[in-house]
Amino acid sequence: MESLARGGTRWKRFAVVMVPSVAATAAIGVALSQGALAASFSVSGQQFKVSTDRLDGTGFVQYGAVDAQKNGTNVPVAVSAFSTAKIRNLCQSVVVPVPLFGDVSMKLQAGGGKDPVEAKNLYIDLDQLNADATFNNINIGVAAGSTSKGPGIKKGDKADPGSFAQEADTATLTKVQQRAWATTAGTFKLSGLKMSVSKGKNECY
Repeated sequence: MESLARGGTRWKRFAVVMVPSVAATAAIGVALSQGALAASFSVSGQQFKVSTDRLDGTGFVQYGAVDAQKNGTNVPVAVSAFSTAKIRNLCQSVVVPVPLFGDVSMKLQAGGGKDPVEAKNLYIDLDQLNADATFNNINIGVAAGSTSKGPGIKKGDKADPGSFAQEADTATLTKVQQRAWATTAGTFKLSGLKMSVSKGKNECY
């Protein structure tokens, strides 16, 4: 753990699983901020899958919170935020059950060519993640309201500013597979955007 104070740290194939009492986020433990609302809108009752070959982010911050569904159900999540992000070969998919018809898959793909997907002030509310990751100049255990490297707690969130968080100057994630409830961004440029709808389950992974 000495390298944490000195600069970059790398974890191989880290897995993230959120539960109501404990949040394990980005390969290191992050305590869940009970009662916090991660999104300023009600999330749907369905998760979606996201995969990417590589994400290069600057100004990284992460904290635990809870998303509220339209029916009032609270969902524990880890909120990962980046001031800027470049994403290679992005895939996003969701399977929607349609009465009397069956499953319908909607898949979005972008950034597979020479130009990556670009985002500013990107926030991802997720509850599961697998990837290889490298963080530079990471601070672990900083108060969520005192982070200075990333965009901070999103406007409209009800996260406790004194809750546990982590931050880094840069974060590089490769071979990413994640399950998310919501994504928001100040700007989101999707180069080479492709969208398809098909019957049955046709997911990113």
